[in-house]
Amino acid sequence: AKEGDAVLLTRAVPVEGTAILAGAKGEELAPILGRDLITRAAGYLDSPGISVVGAALAAAGTGLVHAMHDPTEGGLATGIHELAEAAGLGASIEEKAIPLSTEGNAMCRALGLDPLGVITSGALLLAVPPSGEVKVREALSNAGALGVRIGRLLPAGEGVTLHGKDGPAPLPRYDSDEIGKIF
Repeated sequence: AKEGDAVLLTRAVPVEGTAILAGAKGEELAPILGRDLITRAAGYLDSPGISVVGAALAAAGTGLVHAMHDPTEGGLATGIHELAEAAGLGASIEEKAIPLSTEGNAMCRALGLDPLGVITSGALLLAVPPSGEVKVREALSNAGALGVRIGRLLPAGEGVTLHGKDGPAPLPRYDSDEIGKIF
């Protein structure tokens, strides 16, 4: 990854964590969130699924991607830290740009978990030069994936920042996955 690269995300998050939460807490949450939501969430391992292969191959096929990372334990937030740190960079992330799955977000909120810190195998982060962003996003779309720009990579000294409704703040890093709080 290189300074100035756009950070793209291929799926709404959390992915795998949504299915895990449905299996572990679905009966408890069904009266609050509805049986239909829990049923959809329970199917997340298959739809949208946790494979990133199709999106990765489509993006790599453009020859324009500098780096890819499948954020797993610690969720999207930790995955962003790992992507930036591996390149010796910082990052600026726009909270409103991050697509949250309806099911995963609802269950996380009901359980007091940050959806950005819940295991999200099935999503893929990409570092793409601004000049290649449109082509990579098009390739991802053709492969059935999102190509949402959620931020950009910065010099290391700028840290990893989340820009939310209350202004910029350090992006949390979850060295212990949020989902661990319910077990």
